[in-house]
Parts: sequence; C-alpha cells; structure tokens
Amino acid sequence: MALDLTQAAADALLAMPKDRLDNREWQYPYAGGRVSIPLQSRNGRERFILDLSRSENNPAKETFQNRARDTVILARLDRGGRPHRNPDKAKVPAPHLHLYREGYGDRWSLPAPVDIFADLGNTEQTLRDFMAFVHIATPPHIQ
Repeated sequence: MALDLTQAAADALLAMPKDRLDNREWQYPYAGGRVSIPLQSRNGRERFILDLSRSENNPAKETFQNRARDTVILARLDRGGRPHRNPDKAKVPAPHLHLYREGYGDRWSLPAPVDIFADLGNTEQTLRDFMAFVHIATPPHIQ
C-alpha cells in the first residue's frame, strides 16, 4: 500500500533525477483531459509518472502530479481549484502543494511556495517550475 512507504524512501524518490523515456511530443490536456507521461530514474531502476490534468467545468483548475511506483503520489500541485482541508482540519487555499507524508500519503498540503513557483498565473512557467521541483532533469516535450 502507498502509505507504507517510509518518509526517507519517499524523499529519496522525490529527489532522484528523472528523465523522459523518449522524444515523443505530448499534447497538454484540453479542458476535461488528462495525460500521464512515463519517466525513469537515471539508472533505469525506478519508474515515475508525470500526470497533467485540467477540469472540464473549470479549465483554470489544473493539477500537476509526480507519482512513483505507479500509485505513490510524491508531489501534487493544485491550481485554480477549491481550498484543501488537511487531516488536522486546517484549510489551505489554492494553489496548494501536496507532498507525500508517511502514514498520510498525499492528504496534507501547504500553500504553493512562491519561492519555488515564480508565476502561478502562467501555466507554462508553473509546469516548468513543478518539473524542476520534482527533479525532472530531462523533461518531456509538451505542446
């Protein structure tokens, strides 16, 4: 189960450099769409996924997510959506960043750090910042 991953293991997976698998060009999702882009570690032993999705009803609502081992969400950035309620009942406004926390998975979030995400109003810049944050060293080609 994804919640069984230790914090040290999750932190190591998040910090691990990730590369695209090939030179395929991916289409950024339209409203209501989603794309899952496979990635791998430099040594090829770990597989990762970069998920990009947009809400059908609110195209400004976007999610950028990095998964490991198919189901473990290491990091997820939610933009343009509703506030998130953490397990301690604290409300976190959008945009917010979810990071894996041992025993909780991705259920905790914090306000998106402006020192990491330079321009949260700009989708392309925010996607570049997210890929840098999750250590995608060789990013996929996304149109």
